[in-house]
Amino acid sequence: MSVKTAEFIKGVVGNDRILEESKPQVAFIGRSNVGKSSVINSLAGRKNLVKSSSTPGKTREINFFLINKKIYLVDLPGYGFAKASFEQREKIRRLILWYLTSAEIKNRKFILIIDAKVGPTKLDSEMIDILNEYDREFIIVANKADKLKKSERNKKLKEILEKAGSKEIIFYSAKSGEGKGELFSKVF
Repeated sequence: MSVKTAEFIKGVVGNDRILEESKPQVAFIGRSNVGKSSVINSLAGRKNLVKSSSTPGKTREINFFLINKKIYLVDLPGYGFAKASFEQREKIRRLILWYLTSAEIKNRKFILIIDAKVGPTKLDSEMIDILNEYDREFIIVANKADKLKKSERNKKLKEILEKAGSKEIIFYSAKSGEGKGELFSKVF
């Protein structure tokens, strides 16, 4: 399959009819500034489908992008942005948890993006626990893999496996294209 059409549909902050549609939803989740936008753009083969910013914490809605009129790529706000007010961080946290845990939203899976060089943070570990607790299907993408030396890969893989158990892990780089084919086949 190839991506022929990709379009932004809408951003939501709560219940919406789009959540009830039968189209599959693949939600991308991760810390602020981990590269969610870059991963989605590279998968869709578009440079600016998802707006990326050098300022973390810009995404404050759940954004839906329709691919080939068949599947939604869902960009969740980043978690862990420290410069926002407590109220704003809490609002984003509740929005993410609502989407993750809502029983009404059917036919979805998750791509948890972590920074390959940093490895899983405490917040990433908490997200893994939540996804497992609610029995959500997810794949871990270790983004920015191009920044890792070959000698660091096994160490980082071991760190991720310690936190994630037997979950599938894909090393990814939007810059070099590493992992794109593998992730593309899992998403589409």
